Amino acid sequence: MSDAEDYAEEEELDLSDSDVVTKYKAAAEITNKTLKYVLDSIAPGVSVVELCESADALLDTEIEKVFNKPTKEGMIEKGVAFPTCLSINNCCGHFSPMGSDNTVIKEGDLVKVDVGCHIDGWVSVAAHTVVAQEDKTKPVTGRAADVIAAARDAFQVALRTIRPGKLTTEASDKFGDVCKAYDCTMLDGVLTHVQKRFILDGNKVVLNTPTSEEGVEEDEFLVNEVYAIDILVSTGEGKPRCLDEKQTTVYKRALDREYNLKMKASRALFSEINRKFPALPFTLRAIEDQRTAKLGLVELCNHELLHEYPVLYEKPGELVAHFKSTVLLMQNGSDQLSSFPLQELDTGGKQVEDEEIKALMTQSIKKAKRKGGKKKKKKEAAA
Repeated sequence: MSDAEDYAEEEELDLSDSDVVTKYKAAAEITNKTLKYVLDSIAPGVSVVELCESADALLDTEIEKVFNKPTKEGMIEKGVAFPTCLSINNCCGHFSPMGSDNTVIKEGDLVKVDVGCHIDGWVSVAAHTVVAQEDKTKPVTGRAADVIAAARDAFQVALRTIRPGKLTTEASDKFGDVCKAYDCTMLDGVLTHVQKRFILDGNKVVLNTPTSEEGVEEDEFLVNEVYAIDILVSTGEGKPRCLDEKQTTVYKRALDREYNLKMKASRALFSEINRKFPALPFTLRAIEDQRTAKLGLVELCNHELLHEYPVLYEKPGELVAHFKSTVLLMQNGSDQLSSFPLQELDTGGKQVEDEEIKALMTQSIKKAKRKGGKKKKKKEAAA
């Protein structure tokens, strides 16, 4: 995408176009294959940066295999929509380190994986949480089990409340009760956004932890909308903070900002970003000349040409779990594009006791099919 305004002027496409659905699902297949590779690779002793690099390489390889025939509009754009991030324990997210980083996964680490790709601007993103264990059959226990179970259940509630006809302000009503059952809290500042073409963070949102100081405009969920349901839960207070701005490696082009850059390194970096990552997040690892990029990055950030994805942390000793999936609000119900098996969790008897929430979590996300409709029509036609 060379110019965001080009897309704004086009007739807005949605899930009523079967081609759009096909591209979402093709993107999800690649996202899921990459995420599964990372989940299977997580083990004590594994280097975080090496796993991020190999996952991003797999993502690129799989993207190159699909949608290579030219259309009347030209070649279909495709690529990374969110670079591989591996965030450990109290690190809440966006940890996608450079090659010099020496972080290694240890036994018992709680690891969050976040990744995404797009086909023609239709984005599939996903996140999952696991505990690194040599014995992968061993149940997860203690606070790790609690926070994963709380995030799992909150996600299931979100999946059933982010539905056509319901209100955005109602979707998060039960999150607090779910987390309370496991003595956990929702992470502050996390939003579930509507997705559109080349847009991960649309204006219609669900605020996971509404407060009197911070609120969002009430709106109704509609058929043919798409949402990235994004759930982060903490064993602590749920108030993340950035400890070191130098850890930030994930950025996104700020499409509403322009500036005549002065430094040659800045212009070279900005040109590469516009060519390779014109609208969606990327990691500095993907920039060809990383040394020059670091020089140019300062000027780009100073003039707000990039949105930063800072690495955020809970208090030391706390744990944060993360589940995310792109979800299509179809005529026949919701279509969750990413879902992975959970490790066995032993929460010591902690579970959601609220009968209303328990009933909600058992509801199907698909609409029930009406029986006998086609047969009846055939009989009427024969008569």
